[in-house]
Amino acid sequence: MKFTMSWLRDHLETSATLDEVLYALTDLGLEVEGVTDPAASLGAFTIARVIEAVQHPDADRLRLCRVEAWPNGPDAASEEVQVVCGAPNARTGLVGVFAPVGTHVPGTGVDLKPGVIRGQASNGMLCSERELELSEDHDGIIELPEDAPLGVRYIDYAGLNDPVIEIAITPNRPDALGVRGIARDLAARGLGTLKPLAVEPVAGTFPCPIGVQISPELKDKGCPIFAGRLVRGVTNGPSPDWLQKRLRAIGLRPISALVDITNFFTFDLNRPLHVFDASKVQGALRIHPAAGGEQFLALDDKTYTLGADQMVISDDNGVESLAGVMGGAASGCSGDTVDVFIESAYWDPITIAATGRALKINSDARYRFERGVDPAFTLDGLELSTRMVMDLCGGEASEVVVDGTIPDTARSYTFDPARVGSLVGMDIPEATQRATLETLGFTLQGNQASPPSWRPDVLGAADLVEEIARVASLTKLEGKPLPRPQAGVPRAILTPLQTRERAARRMLAGLGYNECVTYSFIDADSAALFGGGADATRLQNPISSEMTHMRPDLLPGLLQAAARNQARGAMDLSLFEVGPAFAGGEPGEQQVQAAAILVGANTGRDPHASRRVVDLYDAKADAEAVLSAIGAPLKMQINRNMPGWFHPGRAGVLSLGPKLPLAIFGEVHPRIIRHYGLKGAVMALTVMVENPPRPKARKTARGALSGNRLQAVERDFAFVLNADVEAAQVVNAAMGADKALIADVQVFDEFTGDKAAAQLGEGRKSLAIAVRLQPGDRTLTDEDIEAVGAKIIAKVEKATGGTLRG
Repeated sequence: MKFTMSWLRDHLETSATLDEVLYALTDLGLEVEGVTDPAASLGAFTIARVIEAVQHPDADRLRLCRVEAWPNGPDAASEEVQVVCGAPNARTGLVGVFAPVGTHVPGTGVDLKPGVIRGQASNGMLCSERELELSEDHDGIIELPEDAPLGVRYIDYAGLNDPVIEIAITPNRPDALGVRGIARDLAARGLGTLKPLAVEPVAGTFPCPIGVQISPELKDKGCPIFAGRLVRGVTNGPSPDWLQKRLRAIGLRPISALVDITNFFTFDLNRPLHVFDASKVQGALRIHPAAGGEQFLALDDKTYTLGADQMVISDDNGVESLAGVMGGAASGCSGDTVDVFIESAYWDPITIAATGRALKINSDARYRFERGVDPAFTLDGLELSTRMVMDLCGGEASEVVVDGTIPDTARSYTFDPARVGSLVGMDIPEATQRATLETLGFTLQGNQASPPSWRPDVLGAADLVEEIARVASLTKLEGKPLPRPQAGVPRAILTPLQTRERAARRMLAGLGYNECVTYSFIDADSAALFGGGADATRLQNPISSEMTHMRPDLLPGLLQAAARNQARGAMDLSLFEVGPAFAGGEPGEQQVQAAAILVGANTGRDPHASRRVVDLYDAKADAEAVLSAIGAPLKMQINRNMPGWFHPGRAGVLSLGPKLPLAIFGEVHPRIIRHYGLKGAVMALTVMVENPPRPKARKTARGALSGNRLQAVERDFAFVLNADVEAAQVVNAAMGADKALIADVQVFDEFTGDKAAAQLGEGRKSLAIAVRLQPGDRTLTDEDIEAVGAKIIAKVEKATGGTLRG
């Protein structure tokens, strides 16, 4: 939104400076985006007189001018300056525009310096209009009347000292799309007084020959009111100079008086209007929905194909205007227009926005109607525009024709002065609050406040507080911490699950993994590969064919990310993600997982041959680290009840019993790797963050370290077993022989292969374990050790069917 200071003063009686206005606008929420101040660029140019102009002794096209200038203003003493000038109209007695040394000339981009031209000193410049960027004329210097005030700034004399201000308007402030609305805000701030706007109805002297009719289906919403009148006998010539200057200042091109008047009201009072050449209108004007498919030539000389239900204004010839968006070329006004029909209506914002968006038409009218203009000003806008048309173009006005009624926008909200303090923390007296609202146009009756019709954004009591606070200045707010509900150290706000998620995330990041955040939606094929893809997890409105199902596991997203990175040359990858996986579509059918993958080598290349390909033990170690970080028990079982997307012989499940898996680790199945186009083996781990049981008693600190003064004892055992017996069975059986004494069991040797078959028998192997015994209250005797050893042998033989190796 652009406007000039003189335009603002038409509505605001103020002595405020430009800087004061700019500061207040931004502080009121009308952010200043730019200012064009002629005083900054043209303030140094003054009116001066050429005392004498003679031929340059060494140049045919140059003249030496003695100039009487007033560099310090008209009240100071004048100075005589010599200027070398090449303008053909430079002559003795000429009154023109002078730029002293040190002036920046905007038309040339040059900063004037003392110079010597063809041996003659030149200290300044006599300027043309192009050098001041007033026009492209540079055939001669500016000539002013002989009675022009010498020494006065040229911008003051020519009326050019009118700064142009551009502000950003938020969508909730349609009232600020008119200069009067901006002036109203500044008046409420205290920068002046809003001038009254007198609306004197123009008496109609004859019935309007053009009727108006709104289709019944549009009266309730699309177009509640449509009004107009004919002005006959107008002369549609150029608009007056003051109007053209204002339109040019805000970037609009003057066209004709009638069109310029409608543009003026759009920016002056936020009242878009439209004018029809009455001689081109056949019959009455009808406001109705388009049937769809009509061809419409608009004023921008583009032809649009209308969609069904888009509001249009038609006569007997067809569509004449796209309601509230743009007029039609067929009935547009021209220099030959004698009779003009002025239209003023209120259009539904949503309908206007949908039409403009569908047809990709941007106009000043659409911009305002889709945000909401003042419906109560519809008839007043018609009267004021009629008066201006008659003042500038002459003519005689008809009676007003109206269909529909002004929509009722009356509403009121409770006004509570104390709420300003509770919501924004500002101490504003009640009298000041009431005065602010009344200046902004609100009506106060007791403790009820009614917003004006031009403020559709005020929709509650909190909005009243916002208006009071922004006018008082939100920059005066002081940040203050909210009081704690209770004294002392605040309680933890994270749930146990959130704490575990954070711990798992930090541990994986500390292990060197890079965190990924992938979509919770995956394609049907990937979902089926990981145990999902059922209708229960299918999305009803997927955003793409590759996101049709909720993910049953986090690994698909990580594998896709790894494939994309490998395609771009990154071969060594360690990625992780913490998030939910979905087993069904009902609440509770989801669990939080911490998943990670390892691809390629464990480290970069070095001269020490430490680089190796990652294996399942890397994944196992990291899974155990994450479980430890989230508080899982130290003693866990390992089994092979892993899902089908892991390699059956190179993976395992860490669990507490057969029905409570805590983590899965190992190599990803080759068919999964082929599906995603990955190169090389992929190690993965998935930790079920919710599954580890929580401690029965919450401890705020670590327990005391329990050391042992007695020395541990280790004994080795070797068992002959069937080749298919897992080492975990032997370890678990040995651990269960005496839970009080046995501290640890480790496998340290395995004898397999052809030699084992020759010595032990076909299909047999030997497995050796080291058992660590830790006494607690006394030193173990040989008899104690032998007794525990017998229990270990018995337990292992019973669990595995093996025998102690001789």
